[in-house]
Amino acid sequence: MRWALVRVSLAVTTMVVLAFAVPLGLVVQEMARDRAFSNAERQAAAIGPTLSITTDRRQLERAVASTQAGAAGRMAVHVPASEETGSQDLEIGIRRATVRDLATTRRIGRASITEVTDGSALLQPTALSSGKIAIVEVYVPEGEVSNGVTTAWLVLAGVGVALVVGSVAVADRLGVRMVRPAQRLAGAAHDLGEGQLGARVPEEGPTELRSAAVAFNSMADQVVQLLANERELAADLSHRLRTPLTVLRLNAASLGTGPAADQTRAAVEQLEREVDTIIRTAREAKPQTQATGPGAGCDVSEVVRERMEFWSALAEDEGRKVRLAGVDRPVRIPVARPELAAALDALLGNVFRHTPEGTAFSVDVHNGDDAVIVLVSDAGPGIADPEAALTRGNSGARDGSTGLGLDIVRRVAESTGGDVRIGHSVLGGTEVRIWIGFGGASQRPQGRTGHRTKRRRKGGSGSRRGAEV
Repeated sequence: MRWALVRVSLAVTTMVVLAFAVPLGLVVQEMARDRAFSNAERQAAAIGPTLSITTDRRQLERAVASTQAGAAGRMAVHVPASEETGSQDLEIGIRRATVRDLATTRRIGRASITEVTDGSALLQPTALSSGKIAIVEVYVPEGEVSNGVTTAWLVLAGVGVALVVGSVAVADRLGVRMVRPAQRLAGAAHDLGEGQLGARVPEEGPTELRSAAVAFNSMADQVVQLLANERELAADLSHRLRTPLTVLRLNAASLGTGPAADQTRAAVEQLEREVDTIIRTAREAKPQTQATGPGAGCDVSEVVRERMEFWSALAEDEGRKVRLAGVDRPVRIPVARPELAAALDALLGNVFRHTPEGTAFSVDVHNGDDAVIVLVSDAGPGIADPEAALTRGNSGARDGSTGLGLDIVRRVAESTGGDVRIGHSVLGGTEVRIWIGFGGASQRPQGRTGHRTKRRRKGGSGSRRGAEV
């Protein structure tokens, strides 16, 4: 495509240059010829007044010598003989034209140009007082007729070559500007087809190719987002299975001894292992924060009441005291209902799984000006090192944890510009504080106490509760 554009530009520019340069060169040549003969006519006309007064040789010689052509020896005067005065033919200067040409000029009575050796001669007839016709001959050398023509043609040729070269260079640059974005777009499409999801195209070049690059990048982002959402969905759905698995495991623990009880507990453990395998497989790639679109929010009070109603039955069986506060009025947050429910189930499941039976816990909802705060507190043994617990929670390397519970909570908070912190509760145990913002990252609270969640590499260490988040 690039070379095709260059060839087209070369052909078009060459035709345009020839169409203008050739006629212009001919015009320049004709102008030089006209200039030379116009100058000769002016010099011939300068002798006319003298001839009309006298035909004396000396006076005519002085008049001829006073002209530029006469001084250069290129002017001649031919005066015919007169019977009335008895004068003979008079010739001043060097005659170059033939006698026949002189006779023809006298007969037609107007100036004429005739070819002579190494040039041309202008024959200008002039009437004498005797009624005869004298001829003033002005010799015009060939070099004077073509004076400046060669230079003009060279200039025109140079301009033409410069135009052709310039057009080829511009066409080449335009071709590169068009071809390279197209090649990059084709290469990125091939890479994306080969599974390289990070392939993107610089949004540059002509308007059409820039629009195509924008569309391609948007499509690639959507593909990546769809794949990430699928992984997140698989991981989240699998993790949500752990809530009923926790209930099953606790109930299986109360079955006592016997083959049936042992088989039930073994089946629950195997099911937990399978769920953990599914979660880890789905979470091989770095998780993506799921954006919440307009209208995708929910009432945090309603969701908290619903999930606490679910967990209250198990809490009653284990003798746990439950306190619920701040859910007496609706509080809208920009989080999808299933996402908030999954986050609450992850935290409440940790309370049941990692604190002794009879341990009290509470859920509080605080509605602030720039954020909603959800506190999940318990009266358990607490966490000696919250920072290390967060590290272990991220790694999922110990206690059979997948590390997904805290990540689900984190993604819910960070999707609104908030965050998650772990501290000590007023009940004496652990408090997980979820900040849910209203206006994006700019509304993230500052200056609070506690520990922010941080994405760490595997290998951290901490207390017993490190696996519950």
